[in-house]
Amino acid sequence: MLFPPKPGEKPAPKWNAPICLTEFAKLKLPPRKTLLSPILPERGLAMLFAGRGIGKTHVALGIAHAVSCGGEFLRWKAEKPKRVLYIDGEMPQQALQERLKAIQAASDHEPEAEAFKLFCMDRQPLGQSINLADRKHQIALKPFLDDVSFLVLDNMSTLMNGGPENDAESWDSMQAWLLQLRRRGVTVLIVHHASRGGNARGTSKREDVLDTVIQLKHPSDYSPADGARFEVHLTKARGVFGEDAAPFEARLQTDPEGRAVWSCTDLGEDDNEDTEQILTLASAGNSVREIASQLKKSKSVVHRILKEARQSRRTEEGARPN
Repeated sequence: MLFPPKPGEKPAPKWNAPICLTEFAKLKLPPRKTLLSPILPERGLAMLFAGRGIGKTHVALGIAHAVSCGGEFLRWKAEKPKRVLYIDGEMPQQALQERLKAIQAASDHEPEAEAFKLFCMDRQPLGQSINLADRKHQIALKPFLDDVSFLVLDNMSTLMNGGPENDAESWDSMQAWLLQLRRRGVTVLIVHHASRGGNARGTSKREDVLDTVIQLKHPSDYSPADGARFEVHLTKARGVFGEDAAPFEARLQTDPEGRAVWSCTDLGEDDNEDTEQILTLASAGNSVREIASQLKKSKSVVHRILKEARQSRRTEEGARPN
């Protein structure tokens, strides 16, 4: 033995032997599907970050609900329902319940029983806390992760206490756990705060293993009266290109029935012009295919603008006094 273990030393790990390129190329590997198209791949790791009060939890809950019932959220769609575990380390359970009720009321889809589970620190015994940088706490969560395909951690500041937030070494235990979850088939979304400079708070080492990084930020003309209104930027998205990767603006409005209704618009100077042209052609009886051909737009863009215009019209009609 080249390096015999010392007394009391743990034995070396047993790894599989390396595989040659020729054999690796012949492997019949299943295609990598998406959990939430196009931004969240199966067995993926993602981060959603923003400053305080911008709308991180609104978005994280919307994503989780869509995944749990095979629904849609903002401009993203779940291919099929998956089991979700949402771990919340901060919000009062009353506020969490209120937001989820608004999401359910606005959705055309309902999760099956046991498809969307919540682990809320506000429901735990007084004095209990969770630290996902601690191996013992990671092990304690294992029974709750059976059959879970999507895990949401909201948020890193309250759920991870492994050391200074800007310390790369304090992230190592958490990263090892996330990689193990990925190998088990679990997609993970981490919710995190932005720094004063606008980037995700703490060490940039976190982003090395992530497939997707979503940033929310207020538009330049934002007013507190606007409520949850923000720009959505994919600052990292493996395999996402073109229109799918383009930033957009999202806005939340609550209709008279208490439903959470989201509207999305493109970022760009010609957004209003494109929308008006598409709506005019549609009102004249043109199909999506015909409009796309005339305006040199993709069918998906035309379809999305028409859908968002219908949603906006319904919201406005619902807000009018009787």
